[in-house]
Amino acid sequence: MRVFIPCESLATETRVALIPESVQKLFQMGVAVVVERGAGLKSNFLDTDYEEAGATISDDRVGELGKADLVARVRKPPKEEILTLKSGAFHVSFLDPFNETELIDSMAAVGVTAVSMEMIPRTTLAQKMDALSSQANLAGYFAVIKGADRLNRILPMMMTPAGTISPSRVFVIGVGVAGLQAIATAKRLGARVEAFDTRPVVEEQVKSLGAKFVKIDLGDTGQTDQGYAKELTPEQIKKQQEGMAKICAQSDIVITTAKLFGRPAPKIVTEEMVAGMKFGSVIVDLAVESGGNVVGSKLNEEVQIENGPKIIGIGALEDRVAVHASQMFSANIFNFIEHFWNEDQKTINCDLDDEILAGCVITHGGAIVHERFKKS
Repeated sequence: MRVFIPCESLATETRVALIPESVQKLFQMGVAVVVERGAGLKSNFLDTDYEEAGATISDDRVGELGKADLVARVRKPPKEEILTLKSGAFHVSFLDPFNETELIDSMAAVGVTAVSMEMIPRTTLAQKMDALSSQANLAGYFAVIKGADRLNRILPMMMTPAGTISPSRVFVIGVGVAGLQAIATAKRLGARVEAFDTRPVVEEQVKSLGAKFVKIDLGDTGQTDQGYAKELTPEQIKKQQEGMAKICAQSDIVITTAKLFGRPAPKIVTEEMVAGMKFGSVIVDLAVESGGNVVGSKLNEEVQIENGPKIIGIGALEDRVAVHASQMFSANIFNFIEHFWNEDQKTINCDLDDEILAGCVITHGGAIVHERFKKS
């Protein structure tokens, strides 16, 4: 089998789909890996590192896309490159399938087996392939680092001869993977941390990290079978906003992580809540790429509210720690290949009755095969 790792098409993307460590493992399995020249540079991996791991470096992007049995990248492919892929080849990346119907149609038409890393099921068996969770961990960590960097005060309590400095207050909204890591990071840095989630079941996890769980009575909420928060009614959203307004007003850093899979992010922090926050405080909106949780947040911008907080809306914060983000994404890709590897045929088994493949394979054999995206 021949695997190709192209440079990412999005100029701001710093991650690479496979790092040399994973390339070496694939090479030992009998997989031929070709890496486009410079693909790993933004993640601090040199072409020579890949060559030492057993990969071939190529300048022929179009040619390699057409020869590869599997193309792996972080972001979705440009539409024009889909036509260069050979029929029957695997394409593995984040695909944003809910919003890229034209892209999916094109992949089906070419006969590509398109694997969407967002759609890996959240099961114990698939955990090692769960790229959404691995990247969310890093985003949650860096949200705190970025917030602390833009806050003109320190996070921990400090006792000095000149007096005692009170700890900064951090409020995390949304206690998924990113939220839990944000809580843990803020606590390690010495902040006083509070957190809220619509799912009462996460209260124990919040407390185990040393943070306070903010209770707001919203009635029946719960979570989906995949572990995501369910969408709230307008009445529940209003109650939530009223309950959070006081906490936001007291906080130095507010981090929002609430996302609805396949749908725009809910607006949780209103204009009034933003206006009620302290001058010099910071909001980090982790959902900005899907519309944002904060009214006034802008993708890849920092917005300064007059006499109020800074709103940081940087997309894909995990890009800012590209070495480890690439390491984790690469492990997810390698684990996917290894899990479905057919040693005798030196290829990937594609049994769509398999629970994991049924969850993440969007197109196969010239058709859209995923139940959620099939045309009626």
